[in-house]
Amino acid sequence: MAHAEAQQHPLGIYLWVWLALFVLSVFSYLVDYVGFESYLKWFLITLFMLLKAGLIIAVFMHMVWERLAIICAILVPPGVLLVLMLLMALEANYTLFSRLEYFLR
Repeated sequence: MAHAEAQQHPLGIYLWVWLALFVLSVFSYLVDYVGFESYLKWFLITLFMLLKAGLIIAVFMHMVWERLAIICAILVPPGVLLVLMLLMALEANYTLFSRLEYFLR
């Protein structure tokens, strides 16, 4: 019976990711502390959140070391859902603005 060798990754990679997650969290809190408002605040918070999620998925869930087929199978469906949500949001805005224009005449 053949032995399956477990793949060991250097501890330094995990420590660097922990440090990057800490720095991104500090930036996320600084956005609120500095007092950014409106769309800039939400854009920055969302950006830092997505960067942290990407680091966690890539390193701690070992996606960076997986085959392309597995990566596509996991990442493409949420991407398609995000595109469909964007299209629905655009359609909702169009419907809202056309109704407001019609009713305010």
